[in-house]
Amino acid sequence: MKALASLALFSVLAVPTLARAQTSSKTANPVKDRPAETFDEIERGLYFSVQGGPSFLVNAPADTGPRPFSTGQGAQIEVGIDIGERLSLGLFVLGTQNRAGSDYVGNSGGAASGDFSTLVPGVTLRAHLVGFPDSQDVNRTFIYARVGAGYALFSPKLLLPDSDILVFAGPGVEYYTRLRHFSVGFEVTGSYLVSSGTVGFALMPSLKYAF
Repeated sequence: MKALASLALFSVLAVPTLARAQTSSKTANPVKDRPAETFDEIERGLYFSVQGGPSFLVNAPADTGPRPFSTGQGAQIEVGIDIGERLSLGLFVLGTQNRAGSDYVGNSGGAASGDFSTLVPGVTLRAHLVGFPDSQDVNRTFIYARVGAGYALFSPKLLLPDSDILVFAGPGVEYYTRLRHFSVGFEVTGSYLVSSGTVGFALMPSLKYAF
C-alpha cells in the first residue's frame, strides 16, 4: 500500500512538470509554416527576341547610275542577356529585302539590276532610360535607346559584290507584360552603311522572351 501511495504521489507531482517541459520545448521550437514561394514580377536574364517590319533606304548603295529611295521589309532575331534592369547586350542577325527598279544597277556596272537583299550579323546594346510604374508600383513600361553595328552582306553578288559595315541607333518603347517572361515593344531605327554612305530607317515591332 505504501508503494502504491508513493507512486500516486509521484504521478501527481511529475505530470505538471512534464507538461511544463513540453510547453517550454514547443515555445523554444515553434512550428513554422512553410514559406510561400515567390516569383519576380519581371523575368530578366538570358533572352530571345524577334523583330520585323518595314525597312527603307533613302539612297540605295551604288557606284554608278541612280541611287533610288528603296522600300522593303526587315526581320531580326536576337539573343542576349539583361544586365540588371537598365542594360541589355545582344547578338543579332538581321535580314532585309529591298525593291529597286530595272534602272538600278548598284555596283555591277550594268551587268545586273533590280531588287536586292541584305544579311547582317552583329552586336547591339540597349539602355532603358526611363521607366513608368503600373498600379502595383512595378516598372513595366520603359523608353529605351538601342545602338549596334554589323557586317552587311548583299545578294545578288553580281549586283552588289562588296560587303559593308552597318551602324544603327534609335529610340523605342518596351512593355513587360504580366506574363512574366514576355515583353513587347516598338522601335524606330536609323541606319547608315559606312562604305556606300547609304542612309536608312526601319519601324520594328518586337516580341521578347526572357528565361
